[in-house]
Amino acid sequence: MISTTELFPVLTTAPRSSVEGVCDPEHVIGPERSKTTLEALLQAQTLVKHGSARIAIKAKKKILFINASDVLAVEAKGNYVLLRRASGSHMVRERLATIEEKLTRHGFLRIHRSVLINTAWVEDIQPLPTGEYGLRMKQGREYTVTRPHKKNLQLLAQSWIGTSGLWPRGSFLQL
Repeated sequence: MISTTELFPVLTTAPRSSVEGVCDPEHVIGPERSKTTLEALLQAQTLVKHGSARIAIKAKKKILFINASDVLAVEAKGNYVLLRRASGSHMVRERLATIEEKLTRHGFLRIHRSVLINTAWVEDIQPLPTGEYGLRMKQGREYTVTRPHKKNLQLLAQSWIGTSGLWPRGSFLQL
């Protein structure tokens, strides 16, 4: 299992084809750079043609590089989190709050005290009689959006069109 310092976004100036699991140390931008520079580079990286920032995780005694956009959801499991991908999952020893800080800028939001989702993978949401919402991902996985986190659903889209009659009075979507 890994510690907090072993899950980190990896920024590199090397072409993607040369970063297939091993980064040349002269191309990796380390923690010695200022936080402002690092944040700016993280945001810029999401705009490059590869489409997503890469994150590094330690799994099975090796470091795996995965695109943040490939992660469907992050689920807390005790002292660990499960990074759920379409092609499999990875268990990482890390606090969900720490991962949330790192992945929020990449389109992740909290929908439950133990779940973060990648907004790009959300297919639909539906109000439930309990005041919570059901959320379905493109891969078919379903999650419950609890009441304290339902305001976060506003971040799923820039505009909401034709939703006034669909939602209960007083819900977050009532304009």
